[in-house]
Amino acid sequence: MDELKYIEEFEACFEACEREIQAFVAEEGRFERLRREIRQLLDRYPHPLARPPLFGVLFGVKDILNVAGIQTRAESQLPAALFHGPEAESVARLKAAGALVLGKTITTEFGYFVPGPTRNPYNPEHTPGGSSSGSAAAVAAGLCSLALGTQTIGSIIRPAAFCGVVALKPTYSRVPSADMIPPLAPSLDSVGVFTPEVAGAGLAAPCLYDDWQLQRPAAGQPVLGIPEGSYLENASQEALVYFEEACQKLQTAGFTIKRVQAMPDFSQIRERHERIVAAEAARFHTAWIEAYGHLYSPRMVELIQQGQEVSDGELAAARAGRVRLRIELAGLMEAQAIDLWITPAAPGPAPYGLEATGDPVMNLPWSHAGLPTINLPSGLNADGLPMGLQVTGRWYADEALLAWAEALEKPLGWNQALELPCTQTALHL
Repeated sequence: MDELKYIEEFEACFEACEREIQAFVAEEGRFERLRREIRQLLDRYPHPLARPPLFGVLFGVKDILNVAGIQTRAESQLPAALFHGPEAESVARLKAAGALVLGKTITTEFGYFVPGPTRNPYNPEHTPGGSSSGSAAAVAAGLCSLALGTQTIGSIIRPAAFCGVVALKPTYSRVPSADMIPPLAPSLDSVGVFTPEVAGAGLAAPCLYDDWQLQRPAAGQPVLGIPEGSYLENASQEALVYFEEACQKLQTAGFTIKRVQAMPDFSQIRERHERIVAAEAARFHTAWIEAYGHLYSPRMVELIQQGQEVSDGELAAARAGRVRLRIELAGLMEAQAIDLWITPAAPGPAPYGLEATGDPVMNLPWSHAGLPTINLPSGLNADGLPMGLQVTGRWYADEALLAWAEALEKPLGWNQALELPCTQTALHL
């Protein structure tokens, strides 16, 4: 069968590239499983015109989402039996659309900050970002054309920016995320996707969302807003230079950009978000850490201890602040006739070294407000590392964000995809 010949060729390039990038959790018999699943998929859909939209697309799954038949470890030393549970709804939905699980992708420990072994495909001495490290690196390296990740602060958008790929973080709760194993902060956690281009996210979104509404792009071009003030000051000078270059490209293409003072209380927003993460992580992990404390990293122990100091009243007040920020940003957008916010996707390019995953500060307020965001690769810096443009839409307006993102993608002129062994990034049988 031609399909099985394809998977044999893909296996060879996968092994060559994966040795360098280390994007995937090791899985014994990975390709035997894939061959079996290919046969089952072909038996189920023998007629090409009756095949589902993601038929034969290989995808990676961040290792805090369960996949039937594949163990979840969450880059943790805790007993794997603790993470056993039903298959994640997001995984099941992609499978139902015809996609095939290539494997579990490396995450940081419990989706927080302690990194795994994954390397940045653009320079293996630099971090790929986190916590969805393996998902971003796998798509950038051409190992798969689709990968699931999760974001609590900046774990989808930041690694996408560092690895030069598109990533969509939905409006909070529009893609089911309650089955993350284990959750980090349930009132903030979101499941999203990595793809090489915006069009790929457009194919995956209708399969993942509860209530996706197909729509034509709005007439005319969106008005873009830049949130000036203390928030933007967290970007490095290098990031701001590349950001201004991206803005100039968009203006040359005819987009209107407005600079608006926003989030004057950004330091309070940041503190509030971090307290929610710590408090909710502590409430989930307290029982486990009592039994398995010696198996946690010092940084995760510190987070849990900080969270144990947050009272229920403080946590409720911090959660209420999320709604206030969302309302404030919506009011600014209405008053200034802004359709989308644009900002640097990270404080700078991927930092050197693998001991840390970079600062998620540029993603934090949008995650706090629960708004949909997308990373658009916008170029390479002088060292050949990707830079990203973060685009944020209105609450529950993911469809408009994705439609407009395709229009924004073109003038940015991203054409720096890596030339690696796995150039055939999707399996279409």
